[in-house]
Amino acid sequence: MRTLALKIDVDTLRGTREGVPRLVEALSRRGINATFLFSLGPDHTGRALKRVFRPGFLKKVSRTSVLEHYGLKTLLYGTLLPGPDIGLRGAAILRQVADAGFEVGIHCWDHVRWQDGVMQADEAWTRREMDLAASRFTRIFGRAPATHGAAGWQMNVHGLRWLQDQGIRYASDCRGTAPFLPVLHGEVLPCMQLPTTLPTLDELIGIDGCTEATVAAQVLALTEQAPDYGHVFTLHAELEGMKLLPVFEQLLDGWMAQGWRLTSMAELAASLTDQPIARHAFVEGSVPGRSGLLALQGETHATQPFNMTEIFA
Repeated sequence: MRTLALKIDVDTLRGTREGVPRLVEALSRRGINATFLFSLGPDHTGRALKRVFRPGFLKKVSRTSVLEHYGLKTLLYGTLLPGPDIGLRGAAILRQVADAGFEVGIHCWDHVRWQDGVMQADEAWTRREMDLAASRFTRIFGRAPATHGAAGWQMNVHGLRWLQDQGIRYASDCRGTAPFLPVLHGEVLPCMQLPTTLPTLDELIGIDGCTEATVAAQVLALTEQAPDYGHVFTLHAELEGMKLLPVFEQLLDGWMAQGWRLTSMAELAASLTDQPIARHAFVEGSVPGRSGLLALQGETHATQPFNMTEIFA
């Protein structure tokens, strides 16, 4: 059966409190698994407004009704209002997600700080942010994290090495087309990347006449044919867990009708243990409908594929 992994990024306190329980209910009702990736430190969403001068940022904000999705209070966190600690105030909800059988992992410590700073950060800065997130994760769940998905698809070589040092075998830190082993500065980093392969809803809505009423059909058209390694779809607790929940439920039912097995990143990764995984460059580039540069899967770096059984043994 063809596999589609659902990766749920949780960026804010509001998304944790309101969006996450709604997504858990919608998925549980259908018997569907997924991976929830949590922001575990301060909610400084309001500081993202300094991106106003980034090319394409204002256009995206106007298309996706940021105020409506996030709420005024959240958009003031870190500026006029102090940023609440998501991991402390939302710990009970996070544990409930794991107790319900869903995979849980790290998204970041401080979402805005990571997204705006990691591409230029040094090793000490990067490791501090990731250590803080891992420590909080372990405190909440009583175990070390098994996976990671970088906030805003922003990642650097120090972060990739941190994943390797932590023994994390798979992550989803970039955009791309198929699972791969990242190669950066000539270094092969043996934490398999499961890149987001499909556009997100907020990248489509408002472009070329796409609306909330038509976006599900547009995504389903992209999944009619299945690539060899399946798909990874990223959604957000603040969007698909709230106003766009009816759209997401349309997608779930549509994917089930198309014959997709909807599951977690862990199950997708496990299904690849007997398949050859190619090495690809880990690069920066742009994605239609999203502002700024993101981490991307680049060109094939070596013709010799990697046997994943060596990692998953």
